[in-house]
Amino acid sequence: MTSLRKLGSSDLEVFPLALGGNVFGWTADKASSFAVLDAYTGAGGNFVDSADTYSSWAPGNEGGESETVLGDWLTARGNRADVLVATKVGAHPQYKGLSAANIKAAAEASLRRLKTDHIDLYYTHFDDPSVPVEEILAALDELVRSGKVRAIAASNLSPERLQESLDFSDREGLARYVALQPHYNLVSRDTYEGPLQDIASRGGLAAVPYSALAAGFLTGKYRAGARVDSPRAGSAGKHLETERGQRVLAALDEVAQERGAEIATVALAWLASRPTVAAPIASARTVEQLPALLKVAELTLTDADLTKLTTASG
Repeated sequence: MTSLRKLGSSDLEVFPLALGGNVFGWTADKASSFAVLDAYTGAGGNFVDSADTYSSWAPGNEGGESETVLGDWLTARGNRADVLVATKVGAHPQYKGLSAANIKAAAEASLRRLKTDHIDLYYTHFDDPSVPVEEILAALDELVRSGKVRAIAASNLSPERLQESLDFSDREGLARYVALQPHYNLVSRDTYEGPLQDIASRGGLAAVPYSALAAGFLTGKYRAGARVDSPRAGSAGKHLETERGQRVLAALDEVAQERGAEIATVALAWLASRPTVAAPIASARTVEQLPALLKVAELTLTDADLTKLTTASG
């Protein structure tokens, strides 16, 4: 049985891999999404990450597709109590920004799509500098007090605004961010490592990194001369052109071979070992893509492995 990890100062305990819901209703249709969710929870997973805007960027979609698929699945399986649902506010085309009124309206819309009476972890998706942190936190606190949200978190937030938010919550005795969702992986360390990570560490926040596999680059399938059929091939392929990307791939190849593990598993295990990280997020369009992701729960890298990867990615 995989041991769950405590999410910051909250009472939420999460599987060491969060399943990304960005593909539900986009590159994974309803049947594929259900199959992936069944396989993930069947293997002990309990932490699914969505957002109200997923997948508004896809032609014909308006946002909310991921939450709708997830809500349909929770209803069909009758397992709401066993799954921690994370979703986000602020980027849906009809619910832009973080004004108090918008946060409340967007939360109600998310609850309807998810067919549930509560959200386990509610993130502000992108900061909205036009709104004071006092207004944002007061609105989130109201959702927590009403029982509609269990814990709150932030994504894409500057160190300054994060510190300001924590200070305000502490001073006023309001709900406080328990987690942070930063862009963080072996080839993108600069956004999180430094001031943000320091504040998270001091404040007892857990990190739940997105783009944990760098749009698929850290699965090892992107190589010089290889063609990959994926909507994210462009963003993943650009890492091949950097010295850092090549060094990281070489180190991943070595460690994966020594451990008898897949490259994606090793990349996620490195991330899961980093200070403050509770659970990296990775998504799967098909059940076949899941095993390499789930094995992060079983793979413990040695100090030598970690040093090799950290040095290569420096």
